[in-house]
Amino acid sequence: MIRLKGIEKYYEHGPSRTYVLRRITLDIAEGEFVSIMGPSGAGKSTLLHILGMYDAAWTGEFEFAGHAVHAMKPKQRAALAKQYVGFVFQSYHLLDTLTVYENIEIPLSYRDIKKSDRQSIVCDTLDRFAIVGKKDLYPNQLSGGQQQLVAVARAVVASPTILLADEPTGNLHSEQGREIMELFTRLNRAGTTIIQVTHSDVNASYGQRVIRLRDGWLVDA
Repeated sequence: MIRLKGIEKYYEHGPSRTYVLRRITLDIAEGEFVSIMGPSGAGKSTLLHILGMYDAAWTGEFEFAGHAVHAMKPKQRAALAKQYVGFVFQSYHLLDTLTVYENIEIPLSYRDIKKSDRQSIVCDTLDRFAIVGKKDLYPNQLSGGQQQLVAVARAVVASPTILLADEPTGNLHSEQGREIMELFTRLNRAGTTIIQVTHSDVNASYGQRVIRLRDGWLVDA
């Protein structure tokens, strides 16, 4: 499903460059559950944002589901991401002007789904995450843990082909974290490809493979 070849990302400072990722070559098959691990500053979140097509400032080759992402224009990449990808951001990225219900509905609005069906799907998702009572609240009225649950709900509501998660349980208490990881396991068994960035060996144990980065280099895949 995913093939990276020679991916590099750097920032220029006058005549010098600071590399964030160096010569990343990696294949991830459809249906895998992969964890990206490594120390802070290793490039984990940067790699995840490239995989999610949120970051276009890199060099190398990136094939996604048969599409040459490196050759695409920004609008084409965005359309591809909306069609296939669910993303759980470390900092939530909820829209402050929308309610919980409206935030969760966003990915469905990109699909050809009738409004009545969207309502049913969102209501089922609210129930699954036990946040029905929060549906009319705004993000700034929620705790960090509640915002994280909403972010996960939004990422999975449209049954994406691939789910990318950046520290998905970082703001949840242990029981909520376990429930999210078990949900990911069920999604994976049903066919969803999952790639998570995590510092947790426990969370990584839910997957099948660990990819390790250090100083921007791939050291173990």
